[in-house]
Amino acid sequence: MESWRNWSGKLHAEPREILRPASEDAVVAEIARAHDAGASVRCVGAAHSHAPLAVTDGHLLDMEAFAGVAVADRDRRIVTVGAGTRLYQLGVPLRAEGLGLVNMGDINRQAIAGVIATGTHGTGETLKNFSSAVVGLRIALADGPVVECDAEHDGELFQAARLGLGSVGVVLSANLAVREAYRLREGIWLEDLDSVLARTTEFGAAHRHFEFFWFPGRAKAVCKHIDETQDPPEYPMREGARVGWSFEVLPSHRPDKHTEMEYSVPAERGPACFAELRDLLTRDFPDFTWPLEYRTVAADDVWLSMAHGRSTVTISVHQDVGLDDEPVFRACEEVFLRHEGRPHWGKVHYLGGDTLAERYPQWHDWWRVRDAYDPTGLFLNEAMAALRP
Repeated sequence: MESWRNWSGKLHAEPREILRPASEDAVVAEIARAHDAGASVRCVGAAHSHAPLAVTDGHLLDMEAFAGVAVADRDRRIVTVGAGTRLYQLGVPLRAEGLGLVNMGDINRQAIAGVIATGTHGTGETLKNFSSAVVGLRIALADGPVVECDAEHDGELFQAARLGLGSVGVVLSANLAVREAYRLREGIWLEDLDSVLARTTEFGAAHRHFEFFWFPGRAKAVCKHIDETQDPPEYPMREGARVGWSFEVLPSHRPDKHTEMEYSVPAERGPACFAELRDLLTRDFPDFTWPLEYRTVAADDVWLSMAHGRSTVTISVHQDVGLDDEPVFRACEEVFLRHEGRPHWGKVHYLGGDTLAERYPQWHDWWRVRDAYDPTGLFLNEAMAALRP
């Protein structure tokens, strides 16, 4: 039996089988075989999630072979991306076509299907998350067929699957809306945290991207802005002052193994929520040293999006994988919930299905559609089954 661990090493599992299908027919065959064996099916890409979405004692499908990018519609700027394609593999081929992703986060190691499944995002108050850029999906369903869906064809399946938590079907490829290639300039500065919290609206409006990090115990925050530029790339690049193509500037190098909690709160509550977290950590966790991160995301209409129906501030709390994260995460979660927080699906949270239904307005719609396409729960692992209404 082959063991599995996620990127941080914090999560582990003993799947019945780890399978590496190399074709759509092989995926369909493995789904049928798991069904006949009474085993569940989960998929994994880069294993970068801090949530137990890939943890299973059933069949785990490694989708690494489903990698690649092609221009599907040049006039509409739509590209088709294989489910196992890592984000860092997209920049160069898109640039060769004069195209670029609308936005991306500061980690570029994830597989595109995992990014979509968890609602991963970058920062920028006018910029939406990755799932919002999905305009079509190709999926293998529980009863065998491979289907294509978009907003006009099988629209409810599309809504459920474009942030599907790995539980609607096996995503084989995604059609993404992209834009013309563009260059960015990065700047970093230090500023008193109280000043930053008072000026977040100002900074967010002034820059395409704005975020800040705060290390507990310090008076100043590390602030970063990134804006479009017509200036040519500058090589070699220096972190904190990079000028280059979007895919060269947006990601950051994050080698330190950690686990993470992130919640999204209404944009207007972001500064107050962050201030309360600062006070909590200073008072109750004086030895806590890992940074908190503050970003913004535009509202969208994706059913399970953390930014569904509201402009959003996301706040992330990190902890070393070698330390016990639960006491500080549970205390932070209480603060997030007081500020109408919604948990990031790829990060740690402790909420049950009833509470999630209160936080996500279309929670029951999502489950209704999911169950219609997978009534036996083939694509549910233990963690997801526990959330089922």
